[in-house]
Amino acid sequence: MPEVRWSPVDQDDVFSQRIREQWTDQLGRRLDILIAGCGRGGTLDVGRYDVRITGVDEDLPPLREHAAARDDLAMCHLGDLRLAPIAPRSFDVIYVSFLLERVRNAELVLDRLVAGLRPGGLLLLKMRDGRSAYGFCDRVTPRWLRRPLWKALAPAGSVGPLPGVYEPITTREGFQAYCLMRGLMISEDYSAVSGPARRGPRGELVSLVCRTVAALSRGRLNGVEDEITLVVRRPQNHFARLI
Repeated sequence: MPEVRWSPVDQDDVFSQRIREQWTDQLGRRLDILIAGCGRGGTLDVGRYDVRITGVDEDLPPLREHAAARDDLAMCHLGDLRLAPIAPRSFDVIYVSFLLERVRNAELVLDRLVAGLRPGGLLLLKMRDGRSAYGFCDRVTPRWLRRPLWKALAPAGSVGPLPGVYEPITTREGFQAYCLMRGLMISEDYSAVSGPARRGPRGELVSLVCRTVAALSRGRLNGVEDEITLVVRRPQNHFARLI
């Protein structure tokens, strides 16, 4: 297994660098990019490269509104992500942006996305950590309380509130096991703090709650970082397991 790189550098810069390297490796051929989670945000710095970007996400009102306002997508599909029209081996880069923690059947959805990745292609992933105190609070907050809390805690203009499902794959260990079973290689692994409520008007209070929940969990939950960022590659090796 290749060495996994850990670094405090800005993850968006890392993604930009990996896209630039992918462009160079392909000798200037157009990059086909899929953004899964395009309704929440999920923008990529693609420089001046020749790219074609497709977006997919669930069909929920706040996601639909944001996706319709984007001008960087050549195509966009909203609906059941298990049925998204993704042709096999059709993308050089797939960016999964805070999607897995809010959908059911997350592993099946990810299978469909990864099937669309060309050999040697990149899977760039950001997800909320199910083993973080922030993720735990997001998961256990009842549906009726999510909207008033979102209005009180989230920064103005944030897309939400969105479901908090957090299946086993939304932990570092769960995703590592998934990659092992699918023959995918994790080359870079980062942690960060990015929960929307932590950037809102009561961010200090939210951080205090997270630290308290982590302490009550006796170390099972991370009270600081709440984001997992990964750079994953689908091998060129013909003997690697194919989906």
